[in-house]
Amino acid sequence: MIVCSCNIVTENEIRSVITDLLNNDPWQLIVPAQVYHEMGKRGRCCGCFPRLVDLIVDTTQDFHRDMQSDEEVVIQFISRLKDKHQQCETARMLARHRIAKTHAA
Repeated sequence: MIVCSCNIVTENEIRSVITDLLNNDPWQLIVPAQVYHEMGKRGRCCGCFPRLVDLIVDTTQDFHRDMQSDEEVVIQFISRLKDKHQQCETARMLARHRIAKTHAA
């Protein structure tokens, strides 16, 4: 399934990159820009970022389940991961709002 139509990137490609990143550091907080950087691409319209965040969370949970990581530690980590992504999404939306206001003036 294509997740990013701007770059023609599939769900399997994204999951593979996320897994590679987790193999290098299982406890890193992965963000969409990092995934795109690893693929040699960049977010264009960024409409895929919410789906990409879901894939990051799901793939990270699957990775730690397969690695039999301590469940309580994983729950705390996933919570931090979701919080970080929410902060990024809020910042992105505020920036869009500021740009729209600037163009309207």
